[in-house]
Amino acid sequence: MASMTSMLEVSSCDRCRRPSLIHQPYSGRHLCGEHLHKSVRKRISKALRAQINLPKGEAEARGRPFTILVAVSGGKDSALMLAGLVDLIGARRDVEIVAGIVDEGIEGYRAPSIDCAEELCGNLNIRLERISYIDLGFAEMDDVVERMDAIGSRHAEAEGLLPCSYCGVFRRRGIDALATRLEADWVAIGHNLDDVAQSVLMNLQKGDVERTVRLAPHTEQPIQGLAPRIVPLRWVPEREVHAVALHLGLPFHHGDCPHALGALRQRSRAFIAALEADVPGSRHGLVHALDRLKEMHGAILESGNRGTREAPGRCSICSEVTSRIVCQACTMKSWLEEE
Repeated sequence: MASMTSMLEVSSCDRCRRPSLIHQPYSGRHLCGEHLHKSVRKRISKALRAQINLPKGEAEARGRPFTILVAVSGGKDSALMLAGLVDLIGARRDVEIVAGIVDEGIEGYRAPSIDCAEELCGNLNIRLERISYIDLGFAEMDDVVERMDAIGSRHAEAEGLLPCSYCGVFRRRGIDALATRLEADWVAIGHNLDDVAQSVLMNLQKGDVERTVRLAPHTEQPIQGLAPRIVPLRWVPEREVHAVALHLGLPFHHGDCPHALGALRQRSRAFIAALEADVPGSRHGLVHALDRLKEMHGAILESGNRGTREAPGRCSICSEVTSRIVCQACTMKSWLEEE
């Protein structure tokens, strides 16, 4: 009986006597909801100070406030990110925060997510801008999934591609279109610590250092032609994002995309989770390695008198930034238009 009691015993918060909501293996701390929120808020604030520069008086000099487009999806990460930005800098007169959502056209998944995003923006008094794949001239994702096998049989480049390959390309184009519409100075994306560590792993396992150093944030090395991405949650683990979002009562959609099964990121997610469980702090180490790579890459650029990374080029069809003659979005769009 005593052993059963000890198994059910809830630890106390290290900062107060309230029951602990979460244990951080990488720090050894137990935290209640309130103190976990304070810890997460501090990390978001530190990330914002490092990633954006808001000099006093500059907004007035140029005649308009700085605009931050917050890419929301209706999920927990973007919900906490938006709430955190509003909490930390929303009262500044020289800053305008606008939320933007991309409708991919996924039945049973996107509609409830949009409902949550609309509720959150209403609660925070934040404008929500929407754009759909149809608005962009792309097919909806449910239609894309039905036609992927046929496309793969005709194009070697498309063979074996998963839905996320198409959706990621189209979604990024949607965010870029919203940023252009709003003349955004920054685009905030809701990648948490786990997401960033997974991206580092996926790029490095393919030996793609150039793509690795292009990962957000783009504060020090902006890409010409694109609004710089910032990542306010990059030091907050996914589990803590979820716990704080629940603690704050933020509206967010709990479902998973029905087309995401089998994606490379899912396998990387499982690997990172196992690595973190075995060696707490591994996620932080991967992100610190990313920052070190970016620093070294920046030093190389500066040594050649190139303080800003050159734009890789423009698509011959849509004129958007790309490293190819025809960008991936236009290539995929052409595949879908063949039928």
